[in-house]
Amino acid sequence: MIKVDISNVWGDISLPDLLAVEKEVAAAHNILTEQTGPGSDFLGWLDLPVTEPTEEMLRIQAAADRIRESSDVFVVIGIGGSYLGPRAAIELMQGCNHNMGKGKGDPQIYFAGNGLSTRAWNELQRLLEGKDFSVAIISKSGTTTEPAIATRALRWMLERKYGTDGAKKRIFAITDPVNGALRQMATEEGWETFVIPPNVGGRYSVLTAVGLLPLAVAGLDINAIMAGAAQAKEAYDLRSFENPVWLYAGVRNLLYRRGKAIELLESFEPGFKMMGGWWQQLFGESEGKDGKGIFPVTAEFTADLHSLGQMIQQGERNIFETMIRFDAPEQKMVIGGDAKNLDGLNYLEGKTLDFVDEKAFLGTLAAHVDGGVPVITMDMGVLDDAKLGEMFYFFELACGVSAYMLGVNPFNQPGVEFYKRNMFKLLGKPGYES
Repeated sequence: MIKVDISNVWGDISLPDLLAVEKEVAAAHNILTEQTGPGSDFLGWLDLPVTEPTEEMLRIQAAADRIRESSDVFVVIGIGGSYLGPRAAIELMQGCNHNMGKGKGDPQIYFAGNGLSTRAWNELQRLLEGKDFSVAIISKSGTTTEPAIATRALRWMLERKYGTDGAKKRIFAITDPVNGALRQMATEEGWETFVIPPNVGGRYSVLTAVGLLPLAVAGLDINAIMAGAAQAKEAYDLRSFENPVWLYAGVRNLLYRRGKAIELLESFEPGFKMMGGWWQQLFGESEGKDGKGIFPVTAEFTADLHSLGQMIQQGERNIFETMIRFDAPEQKMVIGGDAKNLDGLNYLEGKTLDFVDEKAFLGTLAAHVDGGVPVITMDMGVLDDAKLGEMFYFFELACGVSAYMLGVNPFNQPGVEFYKRNMFKLLGKPGYES
């Protein structure tokens, strides 16, 4: 179980404060699990975790095995929740440079359709030159502008390279089971398809084929991921403050009521950066509405201590931090000695890098708390595939509980459509002239 430490928030809130919101947390958790709140038709993610592989998971693994055998590169087309989860998981488990040295049998994985940059498209084209590749198109509708443009372009590249019939074997659609343009396109073209359940929203979809197909192609154990999520589903159903989900949801709402409007999620692992991006969308889209919401921001330590550290230490006191920690890996890096000692590091000779990292974490924690910033710390334990599944489920559950405490619908995102309407009008899309 993930350990949530709130010992560094006292002063901004008190134990009586926490005990006073226990009924609120319980009510929010009940609303979620009993499916009686707004957005309750999008709670399918609650029951996604399983301990044994489903028929869909077996099909996903079989498709992933074929992709791994036939492709140097696998391109995942999607935006928002359709790409953040799998990218976050792959980079956390395999590092930011996971594509280096990979090829057929263990393909490189790139993400497309999440922006409109011509430079990024040109770079992807260069990366695909001379490579065998396959694509997954992830969209419930198939009409979202960014992934739709990428789909057209990559489909054309596949058909030019392999012919129409050959391309069909390299295109996989992850979409609504019945409705939408992508479902119609996949049916007409004969592409293999996987389902995004209609009752699962995009930002809660990482434990569907949306996340599982890319993760299986990356070589991660999707059965272990789902088993970890299943264990979390059981463990985090506990109805008391012994449940770390309750602690996190309760404390972050109390801090918000004390004027802490910004939450800074941090890890000392560079590979966690995209996981922070996934968390940012999860909480930002779920809570940011009706004039309410904690603004989610992410940072990578110690790197960002040399850019954001001053602001955190002495800037406006409207923030709180959530620091993520993992157990040190088994493979150690030992700091060596130097006869001249010009860099003054010989006092660390023989020490491991994770020893230094731990002291940096403790020093940062003490400095920020002394500077008036409340800090929640989370000890994730050993980082493995099962832990990955647990983390996804932990944050999804915490987000649902926290948003219901805030008094908003965690499962809609009406504000997202406003930029699209303006863009469509400027582009001259039919139906958006006025």
